[in-house]
Amino acid sequence: MRYRSLGGTGIEVSAVCLGAMMFGAVGNPDHGECARIVDEALAAGVNFVDTADMYSAGESEVIVGKALKGRRDEVVLATKVHFPMGEGRNRGGNSRRWILTAVEESLRRLDTDWIDLYQVHRPDHTTDIEETLSVMGDLVRAGTIRSFGISTFPAEEIVEAQHTAERRMLARPRTEQQPYSLLARGVEAAVLPVCRRYGMGVLTWSPLASGYLSGRYREGVPVDLGRGRAALTPGRFDPAVPGNAAKLAAAEQLARLAEELGCTLPELATAFPLVHPAVTSVIVGPRTSEQLAGLLKGAELTLEDAVLDRIDAIVPPGTDLYRPDGVWRPQALVDPAQRRRPLGDRAGG
Repeated sequence: MRYRSLGGTGIEVSAVCLGAMMFGAVGNPDHGECARIVDEALAAGVNFVDTADMYSAGESEVIVGKALKGRRDEVVLATKVHFPMGEGRNRGGNSRRWILTAVEESLRRLDTDWIDLYQVHRPDHTTDIEETLSVMGDLVRAGTIRSFGISTFPAEEIVEAQHTAERRMLARPRTEQQPYSLLARGVEAAVLPVCRRYGMGVLTWSPLASGYLSGRYREGVPVDLGRGRAALTPGRFDPAVPGNAAKLAAAEQLARLAEELGCTLPELATAFPLVHPAVTSVIVGPRTSEQLAGLLKGAELTLEDAVLDRIDAIVPPGTDLYRPDGVWRPQALVDPAQRRRPLGDRAGG
């Protein structure tokens, strides 16, 4: 296992981070099997585990906490805050009020006294970024968290967070999480260069592109839209949708390339993000031990320049074949009022 420094913090983390999104009701509800996956990951040299309060409504954190009992010091533990937790107002977002509540709830579920990396899961345009940076700095000084980061922020908001921290003399985010895969390379254009400029560690997620790079879906092979992930969001897997057809076509070419290299498509997909000089660790989210073993092999691959040139020919640099973050969209796109002048101001002239 390779290890890299996490965003200038001096913390050494494995090039593969065990993601716990599939631990719990949403993925694998068997707590014992999830604990075995953690055991196997640590035995393979993984020392980095990432979860979030909203994964299976907190169940993932509970599972991770139980699995790390007695060996907490061995692991760099990361979790996240932002999405609503339960009913009622002020139970989500990036406000000081909510973050101070949420971090205590995460500590309780994780059964730990501190969190190594506490991350803002998404931007919150109802909260001033200064408010969020201020409370995160307070948590670092209190020892509740060791460092903090952000997740799935667009490049301009990463710059704003860094600039605000410098201007207001606040603690700055040390890491950024971004979706990055062979089929979703849009972050190469601005996000990854910006993170390098500020010395931020980058943790990438969804290396298998929501399953398109798992080897399960092949061009010309019928997709059962009534089973598994396809049943949850059939529109994202229906081959009749032109965008899905494009993903299948690219995945087919990448699968052939993997066969030539003597590896599996998931192994190639795991190896690819680690080539980029901005990337610290790739988050893998196995649901079973078998899936974990295959993904860990990918971290051992070395991709030569000739192979990367062939990948570039299949999916050009900076190209997204799908919108990789299906959970969050900028308010400027969601809220029509942010894109349309009031009627009285629309007259030409």
